Amino acid sequence: MKSVLWPFDLSWGEVDPVRHPFDHAAAERVVRSLGPARCVPSRPDLSPADPAMSAWSHGEGGLWASSMSYALMRRYGRWAVGWRWAHDEGDLGGGPVGSWCCPRDSISTPEETLDRVVAALCEWRTWLESLAGRFEAYPLDPAGIEDQRILWERAARNLILQVVDRTGCGSGWYGHCRQVLGWFLDRWGVAPGNARELVDEAVGGRFHSWITPDGVVVDDIAERLARSLPASGGPRPTAGPAVDHLARWLAVRETVAWQEASNRGGEGPVTPARDGAAEDVRAFDRALDPARAEGLLAALGRLRADAAHGAPLDFALLQGWQQHVLGTARPPGFRALPAFAKRGRERYGIAPDTRARLDACLAESAGRADSAGSAEDAGAPLPLTARAARAYLDVCFFHPFDDGNARSAFLALVFVLAREGVTLDSVSLLRRVTLQADSARDALSLANYVDVHLAETRRRAAAPAS
Repeated sequence: MKSVLWPFDLSWGEVDPVRHPFDHAAAERVVRSLGPARCVPSRPDLSPADPAMSAWSHGEGGLWASSMSYALMRRYGRWAVGWRWAHDEGDLGGGPVGSWCCPRDSISTPEETLDRVVAALCEWRTWLESLAGRFEAYPLDPAGIEDQRILWERAARNLILQVVDRTGCGSGWYGHCRQVLGWFLDRWGVAPGNARELVDEAVGGRFHSWITPDGVVVDDIAERLARSLPASGGPRPTAGPAVDHLARWLAVRETVAWQEASNRGGEGPVTPARDGAAEDVRAFDRALDPARAEGLLAALGRLRADAAHGAPLDFALLQGWQQHVLGTARPPGFRALPAFAKRGRERYGIAPDTRARLDACLAESAGRADSAGSAEDAGAPLPLTARAARAYLDVCFFHPFDDGNARSAFLALVFVLAREGVTLDSVSLLRRVTLQADSARDALSLANYVDVHLAETRRRAAAPAS
């Protein structure tokens, strides 16, 4: 699963310094003017090895870092989320940034913390600018690949060595290396999708965490990549019919082994010391857009009232919440045209029965037996975590509204839990992920993420007060 706040799938168009101006000298002023700069969390006085410190780093500390990423993205563009792509097993891991590690090690006093954010942002930007310079040092022409393969090979080899040096070959460093090679091919006219495939085939799993590749491996990968580049001039493939990712989701939905979703969180109601969904909105959304936060909080309030009355989950219920989310004068209607998401990579079709099919899918969240899962599980009610995750994904991929569908999907998940008396005290794993419509693995991972939060919520709710 991917998040818009993660840099792993950034394209060259999103990071190219030529397309995204940046003033290094003004970075400090900009960072300190953003909402999250006014609410840097206090670092607990605990040993780094203390499990409570790890929980804080992944919880409150990680939430603040994500808030800062979102604020920087809104100010500068999505390229800026790479500021926390740290070396080794840092915040995101395997990246080129040394000025930031993770909330546990990088959050201290507000002044020092913001200084580190500024330094990390500028370091990331400097790295992108240096890559752009190296790309321009090899002005290659896809129309003349046959005469330039040695130059393509030399460029690829040099770029691999630059990433090796920059990342130190720590945990997962090869992900960024593949990305940089893809950016280079993209810059010189290779379609991004083709570039990823060519790079993956050339690398072939021969890079490993914590291991510096030897010269023979680097040379072979560079040569393979150069040789794999197709000469241009051939006929363009005929465009096929538009892909309907809603149809793909409905097909995948029936194959997911929902019964295998983790169930460590157990059954039965749980009331924690705090409402994690509301706290997340106050900590994350309010710092970015107070009006957005108030709309979400109002929707959460109405949602919990609806859950207490046992309301059935359907589009009409979503409409009522979405009116608060979007701040509209009346409930928004069901979309009338195909919808797009993930910067156009997914397309969701529309048909006369699309709304009715959404209602039928959402009705299954109530827990009645259905045919999902394996044959031996047919007829058995699904775990609550699976039903909540499935409702979330149904809303995502039916994409019923013209705006705010991610928030609507999150509300649907919270409602399915609330209707059975479950409130999570944290939702940090659930609000900042991107899931693919055709991935059964993503679907089951989301159910397991719900269970992680439920298990921790139940454990903390049962712990004696200190």
